[in-house]
Amino acid sequence: MSKEKTNRTDEQQHHNEPDIATLESELERERYKSRYRSALQSTIFTLITVAAAAVLVATLWMPVLQIYGSSMNPGLAAGDIVVCRKAEKVKRGDIIAFYFNNKILVKRVIGTSGDQVSISDEGVVTVNGETLQESYITEQSLGQCNVTFPVVVPQGKVFVVGDNRGTSVDSRNSAVGCVDTEQMIGKLLVRVWPIDNLSIVK
Repeated sequence: MSKEKTNRTDEQQHHNEPDIATLESELERERYKSRYRSALQSTIFTLITVAAAAVLVATLWMPVLQIYGSSMNPGLAAGDIVVCRKAEKVKRGDIIAFYFNNKILVKRVIGTSGDQVSISDEGVVTVNGETLQESYITEQSLGQCNVTFPVVVPQGKVFVVGDNRGTSVDSRNSAVGCVDTEQMIGKLLVRVWPIDNLSIVK
């Protein structure tokens, strides 16, 4: 091979080799891609962890429920979204959510274990001989009742009624009866939707 051809070949090889700036640029690009992948994986992991924690909290400690029907009018309306708190013990006046026939019902506790509950034909509620003051209802009614009063609430159970006494199916009906505390999901705490009605549940 002539010296001229050898020089020409060397020049072509040198021309095809990447220079230092190109190599550094390519290396920086690879580093950026690696950092991006790492940041993306970290973000996805964080989001999954937060979502899992939120689901766990909502399931175990603070279930979120939507109200259906009109049995708790006027305090709660269909479409309202409420937050519950797990509670082993509830007291008279608390609004609770509980399981019944694969449904979730929301009612107000008016009698706890050992209480003697009576409701007159006019819908006046007495507990242990004292008339219950119920500012949360708009109309008294005996409602859909087929139980015989007075009812003594069994141990480990509560007597519940809906605030809309004329339409609610609750402990006044033997189909529901007194609610076992093991059926309870929790006590309603806060209405979070609609946002303009954000309030403590009373």
